[in-house]
Amino acid sequence: MYLTILHAAQPVDGGVARVVVDLVRGQRAAGHRVLLACPPGGLLAAEAAAAGAELLDWPAGRAPGPATAGEVRRLRRIVRTAEPDVLHLHSAKAGLAGRLAVRGSVPTVFQPHAWSFAAVEGAVAWATLRWERYAARWAHALVCVSEQERADGAAAGIAAAWRVVPNGVDLEHHVPAGAADRRAARAGLGLAGAGLDPEAPLAVCLGRLCRQKGQDVLLDAWPRVAEAVPGAGLALVGGGPDEAVLAERVRALPGPRRVLMAGGVGDPRPWLAAADLVVLPSRWEGMALAPLEAMAAARPVLLTDVPGARECLPPGGAVPPVPPGDVAALAERLVEELADPDACARRGGLARAHVADRHDVRRTVEQVEAVYRGVLPARPSGRPDSRVPQGF
Repeated sequence: MYLTILHAAQPVDGGVARVVVDLVRGQRAAGHRVLLACPPGGLLAAEAAAAGAELLDWPAGRAPGPATAGEVRRLRRIVRTAEPDVLHLHSAKAGLAGRLAVRGSVPTVFQPHAWSFAAVEGAVAWATLRWERYAARWAHALVCVSEQERADGAAAGIAAAWRVVPNGVDLEHHVPAGAADRRAARAGLGLAGAGLDPEAPLAVCLGRLCRQKGQDVLLDAWPRVAEAVPGAGLALVGGGPDEAVLAERVRALPGPRRVLMAGGVGDPRPWLAAADLVVLPSRWEGMALAPLEAMAAARPVLLTDVPGARECLPPGGAVPPVPPGDVAALAERLVEELADPDACARRGGLARAHVADRHDVRRTVEQVEAVYRGVLPARPSGRPDSRVPQGF
């Protein structure tokens, strides 16, 4: 039985966008009708449309505020018109608006992609947690991307119909990059012209430039690395709200900085191919997608010990994670890894095999569809009637 699936997403960039696009592509290949409600701009709309989604304009900001009531009303109208079999809400803002819009009257799947209350403090964190506890009743399934994300939600008092579906990557799109690919990528990216030695060890940090991803911690650690590993370079790949602040911190680094701010890119594969090591010093995650993409390219990853980190790493031969926010531990581990590029290459081979075995996106798409089937009302035949009641 083919389904009509409506995804609603905000944000429209970063790992969330890539997860949604991969789901759209896999669901369209399976014959389903797939619609996407999202704000214009960013990478999501264009890439999802190219993957076969029908786009529905849903202007919505990233944070709640005075405009939220109007965003809820617009999303309610979209759902009524689309008449989906399943509504799949991605990240905190779509989860807020979507659950308020339909309040369980349509089979609803909520996927937080990391808990919103982990991103804030004080009264805002308290209010956010209270909301998640209350709104869980309006999700027929709550999909976490790691067991730790699920455990954190349960420990926080959220009572939900939990499902764990680890993130996956397209193994035909992200292919192993060997030594020749590394040399070609470094030449193509113009590392020498950007002040980096194309023959020296290179760490790449791929992610949105924001507090969550911890690039400020990485920059605090970098002077110790630069001193201990002669010629080592660092590339920060991504855009985001902290770009100007981080650029100023780069300019303030002592000595030969050898740090490049590469900006946002549509295709991270050349940077993954160029790297000896991919580092993601996040403060919180569910299960980040960038490490999986890096490992699919046969690159080892250095992660902080946040939800999803240990679960996504190969059980043997991985770089041990470091505590989030620990500058000294991050610097020490970076020095150990960048000082031995041959060991990095060996770890990368193990990482690729692990991702191929455990994180193929085709498995992710199949598991998500199984979640959908589990929330659909049982009917003897015909298409499930999941329309929003006219009186709602």
